[in-house]
Amino acid sequence: MPPLPQQQRRGVPVRERRAPWWQREGVVSRVLAVAGVGVTLIGVVMLLVLAAQAGFFGPVPRVVAGAVFSGVLVAFGMRVHGKAGGQVGAVALAATGIAGGYLDVVAVTTMYGWLNPVVGYGVALGIAAGGVGLAMQWRSQALAVMVVLGAALLSPVVTTELALLAFLIVLQIAAVPVQLERDWPYLHIVRTVPAVLATIIAVAVAGFGDASRGHRYEVLAAGIAVAVVGLVGTVLVVRRRSGDVAASLTFAAATMPLLAAPAMFERRTAVLISAGFAAVLLLVAVVRWIPKLAERVRIPGHLALVAAVAGAFALLETCFGVTDTQTLPVALFLIALTFLGAGGQQRSRVAAGIGAAFGVFGMVALVDIAGPATLSDQWYAQERLGISTALSAAAALAALAAAFWSARRLGLVARESDATAVAVVGGIASLYAVTALTVSLGVATGRPDGFLAGHGIATVVWMAAATAALFFGLRRLSRAPQSAKVALAGGLLVTAAALAKLFLFDLATLDGLLRAAAFLVVGVLLLLVGTRYARAFAEAGDPAQRT
Repeated sequence: MPPLPQQQRRGVPVRERRAPWWQREGVVSRVLAVAGVGVTLIGVVMLLVLAAQAGFFGPVPRVVAGAVFSGVLVAFGMRVHGKAGGQVGAVALAATGIAGGYLDVVAVTTMYGWLNPVVGYGVALGIAAGGVGLAMQWRSQALAVMVVLGAALLSPVVTTELALLAFLIVLQIAAVPVQLERDWPYLHIVRTVPAVLATIIAVAVAGFGDASRGHRYEVLAAGIAVAVVGLVGTVLVVRRRSGDVAASLTFAAATMPLLAAPAMFERRTAVLISAGFAAVLLLVAVVRWIPKLAERVRIPGHLALVAAVAGAFALLETCFGVTDTQTLPVALFLIALTFLGAGGQQRSRVAAGIGAAFGVFGMVALVDIAGPATLSDQWYAQERLGISTALSAAAALAALAAAFWSARRLGLVARESDATAVAVVGGIASLYAVTALTVSLGVATGRPDGFLAGHGIATVVWMAAATAALFFGLRRLSRAPQSAKVALAGGLLVTAAALAKLFLFDLATLDGLLRAAAFLVVGVLLLLVGTRYARAFAEAGDPAQRT
C-alpha cells in the first residue's frame, strides 16, 4: 500500500520577526540627518547672536558668513539630490541651509536693523516659500517640516521682540500653498502651532503686565492675522480635500490667540473683539445651512463643528462682558434657546449640544443668584431677587421646553427609557425654575407679603405638576408600563415634597388667606388624584370595566 501524501498543516502563519529599529534601512541615517540639522542651525544662531554678544568679528562678517554658509548647504543639497542614497542627505542639507537663511534675515531685520521690517518680512516670506516649493518639487514633507520647524524654534533665540510674531506668521502663510497640493498633516501642525503659542504668550504678557495700549493692539493684530490665515488656509484646503480633518484641527488652534485677546482690554473693547469674532465663526458654521452658499464654499462638517464650538466660546465671552451677575442667566438662556431652536429645526446635534451647554451654564448662574438659601429666606430674597431673576427663570422654562422639543426632533428620546430620563431631569429643573419665578415675581411686586404669596403659588404649582404626572402615568399604565411607573413614582415624590413644603414651610410662614388658599387648592388636587388613582387600579383589575 503506497504511503498517503502528507497533509499540509493549516495554521496561523508565523509572523516574520522584525529587525530592531536601529537595524532597519534608512532609520539611522534619518536620525543622524535630523540631529545634524538641529546642531547646524544652533551653530548658525551662535554665529549670529552669541558672537555678537561676545564682540567677535563684526556685524557684516557674521551676517555674510551666515548667508554664504546657508547658500552653500542648499547648493550641496541640490547636488546630492537624485544620486543613489542621497535623498536623506539632500533633504537635511537643504533644510539646514534654507532655515539658516531665514534666521539670517530675522537677525538682519531685528538685531541690526539693516532692513525695514516690511522688507524683512517680504524677504523671509520669499525664503520660506522657496523652501516649501523645493519640498513640493522633491515630494518631501520632511524637507518642508524641517524648514518651517527649524526656523520657528530658533527664531525666538535670535529675537524676542514683537517682530517675532510677524516672522512666525510669515512661516504660517508660506506653507499654505503647499497644503493645497499636498496632503501633509505634519506641515499643518508645524506651520500653525509656533505662531499660536508665541501669540498666546504675548497676549498673557500684555494682559498681566503694564504694556502700552499700542503694544496691546499690535498683539491683537497678530492674533487676528493668525486666525485669518488659519481660516483662509483651512477653507481653501477643505474645498479640495473635504476629508482633511488636520486642517480643521489646526484652525481650531489658530482661533485660540484671538479668543484670549479680550483679556488684554477693558470691557467695551473686549466685548467688541469677542462679539465680532463670534459673528465670523458662527457665520462659517451656518454656511452649510444656506443652500446657495453651501454649494459655493463647500464647508465640510468637521470645519463647521470647529467654527461652531470656537464661536460658542467667543459668544460666552461676550455674555460675560455685556452682563452683570443679575442679567447673566437671561443672556445665557436666550442663547441656549436660539441654539436649541436651530438645532431642532436643522436637526443639528452640534447646535443642540451647544444650546444644552449654554442652558447648563444658565442654570448654574441662576442657582448662584436664586439658590435654595435665598429662596427660603425672606430677607435674602428681598435683597437678591427681582424682575431680572424672574426673567431668568422664565427664560429657563422656555429653554427647557426647547431642549425637549429639539431632543424629539433629533430622535434622542425615541426610546422610552431615554424619554423618561429626560423628563425626570427636565421636570426637576422646571420645578426649581417655577419656584424661582413665582418667588421673584412676588418680591418684585414690592408688597410685604409678596415673598409669601410667591411661595404659596409655588406650592400649588408643585402639586399641579404632581397631579399632571400622576394622571399621565395612570393613562399610560397599560400601554407603556415603564414610563408610567416612572411618572407615577415622580408624581408621588413631588406630591410628598409639596406636602412637606406645605406643612414645614408654608404653614409657618404664610398668613391668613394665603395659607388657607394653599391648603384648599392642594387638598382639592389630592382628592382628585386619590379618586383617579383608585379608579385606575380598579379598572386595571377588572377586565369587564376596561372593555
